[in-house]
Amino acid sequence: MRHHLVLPLLLGGMMVLSGCNALGNADVSRAVADAEAAEADSIRDIMLTVAEPREAVDYFNRKVRDFPDDIEHKRGLARSLVRAGRQSEAVLAWRKVLTHPDAGHEDTVELADALIRTSDWAGAKEVLDSVPPTHETFKRYRLEAMVADSNREWTRADSFYETAVDLTTKPAGVLNNWGYSKLTRGDTAAAERLFTEAITYDEDLFTAKNNLVLARAGRRTYALPIVPMTQEERAQLLHTAGLAAIKQGDVDIGRSLLQDAVDTHPRHFEAAVRALQSLDA
Repeated sequence: MRHHLVLPLLLGGMMVLSGCNALGNADVSRAVADAEAAEADSIRDIMLTVAEPREAVDYFNRKVRDFPDDIEHKRGLARSLVRAGRQSEAVLAWRKVLTHPDAGHEDTVELADALIRTSDWAGAKEVLDSVPPTHETFKRYRLEAMVADSNREWTRADSFYETAVDLTTKPAGVLNNWGYSKLTRGDTAAAERLFTEAITYDEDLFTAKNNLVLARAGRRTYALPIVPMTQEERAQLLHTAGLAAIKQGDVDIGRSLLQDAVDTHPRHFEAAVRALQSLDA
């Protein structure tokens, strides 16, 4: 009687173990596939961020050659070419991305960005015009604003800049661009306000600090603005203010500011020294 009970139990245990092994193998396969995909994504992210641009271009060129139907590799190549400063090649790479059946509106926006980097403003406008208005992204509107700026369409530019600012949590860069647009139009008060706002979002954005000094100098206010700055930045901003003063005919003020720049800089400030020597000559 005992033997009759043991046999069914053994058979049942074998079936359970067999089922567990089958399930385990499937789980392992999925885990391996997921790990490989995650690793590929990690490598791609590294190549697009911290890797040396030329190395990234070579990596994605190999991937595109080995996997010609993978759109992510094509995108990676296009972005790497932009990082490497090879903008004309980047334009061609983004055009190839757009031939892929999985290409989307954001790829079209990236092509417009690459065209702007080659100063093909007309081409960028044509590409952006092909993007439906329902595709509302920060980058799309930032580029729209830049194109409108290039065409001196100030009302459109302001509208696009405003929309772009509303679509990002990090608007410092676009606020700086908007401020520079205002500065080129001679609206120094608006430019100063926008540069100051940009700095409140990013205290390390030196370009906005430098532009702020230029905007203030436009109305002959040469004192440095009260914004966060390192000692070296202070020296550089004094240098900017000094050159702006000299350009506007306030030579004595400019000389004093340049001397302050030399005295403030933690190291030897060659540019300011040369400017002072030119004045003395």
